[in-house]
Amino acid sequence: MIHDLVVFVPGILGTRLTRDGKDVWNQSKQALLSLRSPAKAVEGLMLPPGIGDEAPDGPYAVEAGRLLKGPEALPGFLSCIGYPDVQAALGWYDGERTGPGLHPKQFMVFPYDWRLSNRFTARRLKERIATALDEWRAIAPGVYPVAHDDPPKVVLMCHSMGGLVARYYLECLDGRQDARALVTLGTPFQGAAKAVRVLTGRAMEPGNLATRALQRVLSVNERLATLARSFPSVAQLLPVYACVVNEDGNGRTWLKRAPVPDLPSELVREAFDFHEEITDAWERHQIGLAAPPYRVHCFAGRAHPTVHGVVVGADGSLAFPTGLDNDRDWGGDGTVPGGSAFASWVLEREDEALWNGERHAGMAGAEALRHQLMAIRRSRPARQMLGSDADFGLEVPDMAVAGEPFTVRASGPTVTGRTLRARLTAPGLPDTDAKPVTLLPDGTGGQVAELTAAEGTWMLRVEADRPYAVCHEVVTVAEG
Repeated sequence: MIHDLVVFVPGILGTRLTRDGKDVWNQSKQALLSLRSPAKAVEGLMLPPGIGDEAPDGPYAVEAGRLLKGPEALPGFLSCIGYPDVQAALGWYDGERTGPGLHPKQFMVFPYDWRLSNRFTARRLKERIATALDEWRAIAPGVYPVAHDDPPKVVLMCHSMGGLVARYYLECLDGRQDARALVTLGTPFQGAAKAVRVLTGRAMEPGNLATRALQRVLSVNERLATLARSFPSVAQLLPVYACVVNEDGNGRTWLKRAPVPDLPSELVREAFDFHEEITDAWERHQIGLAAPPYRVHCFAGRAHPTVHGVVVGADGSLAFPTGLDNDRDWGGDGTVPGGSAFASWVLEREDEALWNGERHAGMAGAEALRHQLMAIRRSRPARQMLGSDADFGLEVPDMAVAGEPFTVRASGPTVTGRTLRARLTAPGLPDTDAKPVTLLPDGTGGQVAELTAAEGTWMLRVEADRPYAVCHEVVTVAEG
């Protein structure tokens, strides 16, 4: 595996989208959070109706040239801290034939337009890999002697939705014949219930907000739903497990069998069609095989409260619980449920996954996981259980208002007796400018702190001592 081509596929939000050299996502997000110019909220990113599995043209087209370097978020749904230096995490090439680092031609980043259907993106991935693999195979024997007898293959390292793109490429586009391994970091193999929230116009919970803040949240929810419904990718993130619960709590069923108010049925059909296409291809290819031709390494989180489903009330109201019953641990990474991020289509036991305490946004940059990725690439054993007694759950508001305090809460049995500190940083500001705030017991077994920030997208870092652990999350702060 040391001589294989490594391909990094980011998740949704993980690629910088530009038009005429200008960031369209940053511009659209600021309009989305503003009450002054609602028309601008969707015009930069909106896709035309009926785009299906194709790419847009004209005013809807964007350039997807490089990875996101700093934090970004779709409030109430997904966030990404960025990918500052993925290649460095896997080791730099030192010029020696036996060196462990990646040769410049041995690493490929695949930025893409994350609004589009994962089918279209997978087709683009196939084209890019074919070219890069041919180029690498031509020179690999001169770099790694092992490549003379074992032609290089592909190691796919994927964050979040990038793993769905890779799965479609592997099973539906014959990518498995060139693959050595698939590594996924928080990939929603069975979807994420947060997609139901955003597509029904309930991305952010109003809570006990003042009138003006409440007006802002309701307005943003409406615009987010309008925007997200135009993205084929978001529909393909809808949960395809039994996630719908009746108000009386009597059993669970699937979205395709229980209509959810304000959730367009065509989006639900698209989600199930997409996942069933992958499953059917997988089962067809596996006939007569004891194992797939490539290895699967699955990193997943389960330390944090995570929305798992939707409760439909008799009056049409919706609630989004973090647990669906009492028969199991319903944790996740704050966005993707642990059960969805577990590659159950190929792994038989939970201890075959690599569990960790990171949140979804920061999983690709987590220090412990970086060491595991390097071990996998060098064909060395990776630790099977990254989670430990140091992990703690973290709850962060969907959106905060500039100048108004917001609450950060740490939970779980491991927070008792430990000192936890939270701080906010922003791109362009040195960490030393951020003053940490100590969390205090809340009387229920957790610890809380109130933070205040100016308008913008902030990185939240919560550190705990004895033993040391850290969690990251993106916080969106709208103007007051």
